[in-house]
Amino acid sequence: MLILVGCERTQAVTIELRALGHEAYSCDLLPCTGGYPQWHLTLDVFTAIDSKRWDMAIFFPPCTYLTISGNRWFRPEYKARFPNRPRLRLEAIRFVIKLWRCGIPRIAIENPIGVLSTQWRKPSQIIQPYFFGDPHPKSTCLWLKNLPLLYHSSVPDLFNSEASHVVPTYRICPKSGKRYSAIHYVSGWSQDRSFVRSKTYPGIASAMAQQWVL
Repeated sequence: MLILVGCERTQAVTIELRALGHEAYSCDLLPCTGGYPQWHLTLDVFTAIDSKRWDMAIFFPPCTYLTISGNRWFRPEYKARFPNRPRLRLEAIRFVIKLWRCGIPRIAIENPIGVLSTQWRKPSQIIQPYFFGDPHPKSTCLWLKNLPLLYHSSVPDLFNSEASHVVPTYRICPKSGKRYSAIHYVSGWSQDRSFVRSKTYPGIASAMAQQWVL
């Protein structure tokens, strides 16, 4: 299959797809960090969409203006500081809808819990990294077109001799005592912080490759 992995430069899913023999390409405006530049398109994603007759696309649109964790910046007290925030959120929603309507026959869109569920449509599925062997909680929404839900199991069953779920681990905030995923403790406010927090976990990448293209 010819597969586009859009808005994604770590190549986590692309590498898994290539391992199964598919012609997969990551795509982002920035260079790849996965080590395979020959499999990366440094292009606008819609230019990449128009460049080939793709069989499938998996999109990871930027979540900066979509996630509920950014809702606080829409409060009235931040209006002067971030006057363009509402417009940027609307543009981000329209970007996702345009990806969904791009004409590729099989599509998956990944994003954290956010405004897409209320401003566009409910996700097909919500998954966690610990559903697929990585012991981290991070609610992840999937919108699927002509693709099955990702299968996972908390107990051994007819399809798996071992459960795919593992026990999630948390970090405890010393001030509040609340528990959080370790990914939320990445320090600083640099671009690297956003990049680290948005990386696709190996178990999810493997499940996408194995379940969606066989």
